[in-house]
Amino acid sequence: MASNKQIAQSVIEALGGHENIQSVAHCATRLRVMVHDKDNVDVSSLEEVEKVKGAFYNSGQYQIIFGTGTVNNVYNEVVNLGVTGTSKSELKEDAKQQGNWFQRAIRTFGDVFVPIIPALVATGLFMGLRGLVLQEEILAWFGLTPESVPENFITLTQVLTDTAFIFLPALVAWSTFKVFGGNPTIGLVLGLMLVSPSLPNAWAVAGGDAEPMTFFGFIPVLGYQSSVLPAFIAGIVGAKLEKVVRKKVPEALDLVVTPFLVLLIMITLSLFAIGPVFHIVEQGIFEAMRFLLELPFGLSGLIIGFVNQIIVVTGVHHIFNFLEIQLLNNLGYNPFNPIITGAIAAQGGAALAVGLKTKGKKLRALSISSATSAFLGITEPAIFGVNLRYVRPFIMGLVGGGVSGFLASIMGLKATGMAITVLPGALLYLNGQLFGYFLINIVAVAVAFALTWMFGFNDNMLDKKE
Repeated sequence: MASNKQIAQSVIEALGGHENIQSVAHCATRLRVMVHDKDNVDVSSLEEVEKVKGAFYNSGQYQIIFGTGTVNNVYNEVVNLGVTGTSKSELKEDAKQQGNWFQRAIRTFGDVFVPIIPALVATGLFMGLRGLVLQEEILAWFGLTPESVPENFITLTQVLTDTAFIFLPALVAWSTFKVFGGNPTIGLVLGLMLVSPSLPNAWAVAGGDAEPMTFFGFIPVLGYQSSVLPAFIAGIVGAKLEKVVRKKVPEALDLVVTPFLVLLIMITLSLFAIGPVFHIVEQGIFEAMRFLLELPFGLSGLIIGFVNQIIVVTGVHHIFNFLEIQLLNNLGYNPFNPIITGAIAAQGGAALAVGLKTKGKKLRALSISSATSAFLGITEPAIFGVNLRYVRPFIMGLVGGGVSGFLASIMGLKATGMAITVLPGALLYLNGQLFGYFLINIVAVAVAFALTWMFGFNDNMLDKKE
């Protein structure tokens, strides 16, 4: 077995040597490398390095999958061998200049929403737990009925499940200011202003229980509880405005004048221009998504389930975060999650079939570990390390995802949250949907596994690849 130092040396050579490596960093599972010329990278040799579970080029970086723990040790050896190390945030700044404008925009979108997702995941789990404990069968164990549940308990659960979405604009504005180089605290206050209790509540307005304030006879002004796009655009404009103001204001007055002007100008713009315009845009996006999800005869699940992992390969899948937040905001549930969870499980099923069918020891170990990762909701090792290398397993995984998505749509499954899938995702279906959730995942794995076993892989393909 090769040492981590030998592995690091092999990685450097496959990447084109020291002179071709601009900088290197790592995340929890992957070594992330910026190179001067990606044509000088020997991807086949890179994938053959011991302990490498896959390698792919995305977001302006070569991302080499090692897994938790191993990646830290290999990174240290790479740096010890003279390669310039850098932080992941600095690497992101370099990577932002890579790719076309659309890829860069989606990457920035992801940078804004990824820090928010843990709070929304927790909220989704709280929703699932509330659905579980308020089921009649569960309450009966304690001699209770839904009508006899104490009001104080219901209020406590609402604090857990509603807070993140009520103040979502504050979270979005905070994160956007941070990504675009502004003061995150100013962004946070701006977002809180958008949901001020002094403004007509957005949910009350939507329900007909309140009317928006009208200015100049045609501009509606209201709160933006659980809205995303107005806060996102306001955050971008506000962060850029802050930079401009800070350059113009004397340093002695900066502490007082800059936040005063930024908040005054931005809340005016947000309530009278950005908010009304982008709220309409946001509603349009939501209605388009809802139309797709409500296609009859399970077509929505079939289409989304099939193409989901193709979109993941392109690296623009962060847009799904926004769409899922929209669904949870407007509907109170997430029909997108059960569709994509089958797509993820299916790629794991395809990789598992490769692992159990091949006689190659290294491919078997890689495939089985990659399948395990997919069953925990992370498909990158399975896709880039196994399925895409041989193409057919990836296609069979797409078919499994389509079949599973079709079944999820027909059954009408609805998650209580977002961002976790397959085995961990079961926590979002505790409100009486657990059987259906496990069924669609089993179908996804079974279809992809069977198709890959029969038509998607044999060791002749391995020989050609080797």
